This record gives sequence, C-alpha cells and structure tokens, in this order.
Amino acid sequence: MNDKIKFVLASNSPRRKQLFGLSGWEFSVLAADVDETPFEHEVPRDYVIRLAQAKASAIQARADADALIIGSDTTVVDGREILGKPVDEADARRMLKQLRGRTHQVYTGVAILYRKNMLIDLSIIDVPMRDYSDAEIEAYIQTGDPMDKAGAYAIQHPEFQPVSSLEGCRAGVMGLPMCHVLRMLKPYDIVPFADVPAACQSLLKYDCKVSPMILSGNLSTGN
Repeated sequence: MNDKIKFVLASNSPRRKQLFGLSGWEFSVLAADVDETPFEHEVPRDYVIRLAQAKASAIQARADADALIIGSDTTVVDGREILGKPVDEADARRMLKQLRGRTHQVYTGVAILYRKNMLIDLSIIDVPMRDYSDAEIEAYIQTGDPMDKAGAYAIQHPEFQPVSSLEGCRAGVMGLPMCHVLRMLKPYDIVPFADVPAACQSLLKYDCKVSPMILSGNLSTGN
C-alpha cells in the first residue's frame, strides 16, 4: 500500500526534508506560504498546531486529491514567550542571551491531511542550553545560521552546539518528530520502509530514550 501513496511535505526546510526522508518513502515537496504571526494571547500549543494545519491545508489545492500531506511547525518557548525567527542580528543576540544556561521548551505541531481527515499531534521537549560565552554568540551570529531558526539557534550546528544535553526527541527540536508521524499513521497501516528510530539516531548521532514510548503511545504530549 505504501508504494501507492503520494506523500507530500508542506515544507521547503532542508531539515524536515532530511528527517522525512529517513522513512524510505518517496515524497514531493510543496512549500506552504502562511503568515506565522501569533494571535494575541495565543498559547504555544495552539500556535504550532494552527500553523501545522494551515501549512497542510495551504497546499491541498496544489496536491493530488489522494495525496497524504504533512505539515509541521516548530517554535521555541521560554516560559510563556514564543520565540520565533529573529528579525535581525540584535534580535538573535537577545534570544541567545535569554536562553543561555537555562532550560526552555520546543513545541512542534504536526498535521497530516489524508482522505479528507486532519490528524494532529504535538511534541514538547525540554531543552537545556549550555552556558556559552558572548564571544561564541557573536561568532555564531556571523555564520548567519540563527536568522532562519526559531529561537535563533539550531541544535545540530556543529561548531556552536548550544544544547548541553537532551533527554527528548532531537528530531522534534529540528522540526519534524518522525516517531510522532509514524504513530499518527498507524491507524492507516502505513509503515516506513526503514527503521526510522535507528536511522534518526545514526544521522543525528545520539542515543534516543523516548522513541519506544512515543511509538507505543505511552508518551504523548498532545493529540
């Protein structure tokens, strides 16, 4: 059945494309252009789920009628503050200093549109940041990497390496928690062509403790 499904990723993010590719499924990409401005008083959970749904819905008219569309949105949350992409270098510097040496959360909403049904799931991950220096912040900003990242950082950046340790889903912090995607597709008997947890850990070079619990449904941060 899987080889007959037309998977469409509603994102042009290189990170999401790389992570979704771990499944072994062939897929196409249709980038969704949606306004990512939070609503007034919108809580992080509602914000990322709304945008994930909006991205999936935005490309529906351009995709085949029987396509399975995956939309996702990720944001950094410090307390109740949503930290989106920085508007300039000063904003990136502010965010990085704000997050330094503390633990914040990364919220990722996933929406799957298939057979006229919209499925949603939510990943929430505690992310402890190391106590990096001002000089490290400046060097990282000069790479340009923070400017298209929520919270002004990428967990996978090889030089900056802002996160001290991580117990949760590293792929979720990067933008697409693949074990959540697989769990969402179980009711349709849609399974990957590859061992996604093993491939994810090999690619991201870490030992994941939570994938068995997510896949079994024993760890759920929203549905």
